[in-house]
Amino acid sequence: MGTWDTGHFDNDAAVDFSADLDEVTVERRTEIVRAALLRVVGGDGGEGGGVGAAGPLDGDAGAVAVAAAALVAEQCPGGPPVESVYGPEEPLPRLPEELRELAVLALDRVSEAGSEVRDRWVKADGESGAWHLGVAELRGALTAAIAGRRER
Repeated sequence: MGTWDTGHFDNDAAVDFSADLDEVTVERRTEIVRAALLRVVGGDGGEGGGVGAAGPLDGDAGAVAVAAAALVAEQCPGGPPVESVYGPEEPLPRLPEELRELAVLALDRVSEAGSEVRDRWVKADGESGAWHLGVAELRGALTAAIAGRRER
């Protein structure tokens, strides 16, 4: 995976994910986001598996899950905007609120010890580096939105 910065879309896998989103109909975009999140939490049985899977989480799958989580978090009240030239150019539909919990699970999986994506960033910029802060910001927006939904 080519990576050039710490942003959620600053790697080859996330750029390819953005291009995939731009190439399909609006109706299919939600399913592509969902599939990216499920891939890391065990919803598709693919390589790198999900929760409880043997071996580390695949780096590309993890990077795509972080990008997908960023798109979900952006739609949360007060969520951080996706301000990357590498993000999708085409607008996303309103994503279902249940994707917020799936995005949190995916971010937790990506942040686990043994995750190829996490391990790269620990080596590159330490435990408290910019990538980790960005993931924490996404997780915070998502969990706040989930808590707000439960209070309604």
